[in-house]
Amino acid sequence: MFQSKQEVNLLFSYLFNPAMLKYCFVFLLFFYSDISAQNCGVYKLNSQLNSSWVKLDSCWKFQVGDNPDWAKREVNDSSWTPIRLFQDLNELPEIPKTDGIIWFRLRLSKDSLLNQLVMRIYQTGSSEIYLNGKRIHQLGVVSTNPDLVEYYNPRIRSLSLPLSNNSENVLAIRWTNKHYFYAKYYDYWRSFLTVWVSTNDYAAEDNMVKNQQLFNNRIHIVIGVLSILGILYLAFYFFFRVQKVNLYFSIACFVFTAAIDILYKSFNSYARIFWYDAFSSTLSVVYVLLSIYCIYLMFNQKVGWIFKTMLVLGIITIPVLLFISETGFYIFICLGLIESIRINLIALKNKKEGAWIVFVGFALSLLFWILVLLTSTFVLELPTLYTYIPLAFLITPISQAIYLGYTFGITSQSLRQKLQEVETLSAEKQQILSEHNITLEKQVLERTSELNQSLLNLKSTQSQLIQSEKMASLGELTAGIAHEIQNPLNFVNNFSEVNKELIDELQQEIKTGKIDEAISISNDIKENEEKINHHGKRADAIVKGMLQHSRSSYSQKEPTDINALADEYLRLAYHGLRAKDKSLSAGQAGFNATLKTDYDESLSADEAGIGKINIIPQDIGRVILNLITNAFYATNEKKKLVLKNYDPTVTIKTLKIPLSEGRGAEVFITVKDNGNGIPPKVLDKIFQPFFTTKPTGQGTGLGLSLAYDIVIAHGGELKVETKEGEGSEFIIKLPV
Repeated sequence: MFQSKQEVNLLFSYLFNPAMLKYCFVFLLFFYSDISAQNCGVYKLNSQLNSSWVKLDSCWKFQVGDNPDWAKREVNDSSWTPIRLFQDLNELPEIPKTDGIIWFRLRLSKDSLLNQLVMRIYQTGSSEIYLNGKRIHQLGVVSTNPDLVEYYNPRIRSLSLPLSNNSENVLAIRWTNKHYFYAKYYDYWRSFLTVWVSTNDYAAEDNMVKNQQLFNNRIHIVIGVLSILGILYLAFYFFFRVQKVNLYFSIACFVFTAAIDILYKSFNSYARIFWYDAFSSTLSVVYVLLSIYCIYLMFNQKVGWIFKTMLVLGIITIPVLLFISETGFYIFICLGLIESIRINLIALKNKKEGAWIVFVGFALSLLFWILVLLTSTFVLELPTLYTYIPLAFLITPISQAIYLGYTFGITSQSLRQKLQEVETLSAEKQQILSEHNITLEKQVLERTSELNQSLLNLKSTQSQLIQSEKMASLGELTAGIAHEIQNPLNFVNNFSEVNKELIDELQQEIKTGKIDEAISISNDIKENEEKINHHGKRADAIVKGMLQHSRSSYSQKEPTDINALADEYLRLAYHGLRAKDKSLSAGQAGFNATLKTDYDESLSADEAGIGKINIIPQDIGRVILNLITNAFYATNEKKKLVLKNYDPTVTIKTLKIPLSEGRGAEVFITVKDNGNGIPPKVLDKIFQPFFTTKPTGQGTGLGLSLAYDIVIAHGGELKVETKEGEGSEFIIKLPV
């Protein structure tokens, strides 16, 4: 086992050195005193109480059950079970862990030199304190009925202990525990019942009271600082929502403020409320998680498996904090700080500006919580360390706040520098911009002049096209008129030639003396003259009608028979198209179409059919003429395809529809053909000026545009319904 003699000598020198012997002696003395205390009969209080609190741990006895006589001094308790109070109930299987009454008794005496004594009791249940058979204090409600039990823990409250001098006193405690699983968390010494004794003078000035007051004051400071930080960063978020870390940091501050406030109110009330502590514990864990998440956001790190593990640990920490020990919460805080420091180190490695601020704050916080953890596990004895816990909670949020303020300042400084650079560039480029503006103004003037000239040319071309459209319409009208007048003129010419021959015959018969023959010839001449007169009047009526349409008062509306107007322009358009058809002059069959009319002849008011409506007849006539001409063109183009069994048909229809509530009526004029129809891709363009589907040179693209404008000027509507390959129907709607 030992390799050399030197090792054996070294071992003996270590075991039997004076320091080691001293430690062993102290340990044995402590162990012996502890055992002797357990077997003592009367616990004696001496002058030590004048300068400290003395724990009444040994010499107690207990009995399970409930008997009021057990509080009396003369009761024989020799059969009771000895017990030390400063223990965990888990280590005392003979004591019930839930409902039930237990009596504790302690025989004690005090030195006559001691002043008035007081005691402090920390308990995880409720109790009644008896001295020599008389109840001196009631801490909560003790009852055999579990529903009536009320928990109460006076903690640092000093209770009177009027012991008799130089005589044996019996201190009896009637105790019950209602919820042991919950009570363990609140016992600072992890004991179900502890009793401390001191003098009244020392109790008023002891460090425990001072530390409690100091703790409360620091709690108020923490609540105020966190509230201010929460409001401040919530305002930052509302005015600059891009940085969401401000929102989460604000929520974290408010969450922890609520947790501390609830815990403080619950802790300073003698009757602790479970749901208050549960809510406070949950909020504390949420605060730690939010703080870690803020670090992720501040340094642009993705949430990974470590943070998800922290979420799981946080959920586990809540019941541990409530039912087992606060040590689990300290461990959770340390783990959260370690993860935050890891993220800080990554930020420092990436040369994140200002990351050292957060690193220093979290490192100091981690050091403090490690000391708290060691103290809570009794590795170290630093009782005053707990008074600094409220201030320790401010280390991380203040470091985060300083970092966020630092980054805000850096950003502001960077913006100011960029603004100065922009101002410098603006000053340098102002002259260049001025020169460019002068050049641009010259170019704009030149381009404007060119555009004006182009506009003048466009207007001239537009006027020429409109005049061409008017001339085309005039040509169509002229051709129709010529064709209409040609028939009566042919009759006049033919009967004039016949009369000339009859006059020659009449003169010859008169010379030969044949009076009867002469009279017969004169009668024929008279009949021919009547026919000449009839056809002459017919030609005169046609000319007067055209003059009526072309008189200078064309812009005035006048009552017009819409049926007669439509029929007239139908015939003019048809004859005009046939007159211009070159195939007729070549001896071919030429253009021919079936004309169908359906005029509204129903009785309306006291008039037949639609009656007369106020329109500008020349303008509406031009619209009808244009639509009918287009219909003839469409059917003629389809006929050129040499389709079998195709009969070109153009239908014109009028209809008057009364409106409700005496609002007048509407007149519809429809021109329908069975041509090729209008392709859907150009349907939206047919009413645009200069748009035409006819070949170059055959259309100006102004016919439908002018027709649309005329109908709109009359307060009406012009629309089209078409199906490609089957034909089109144009509908004119005019108000009456």
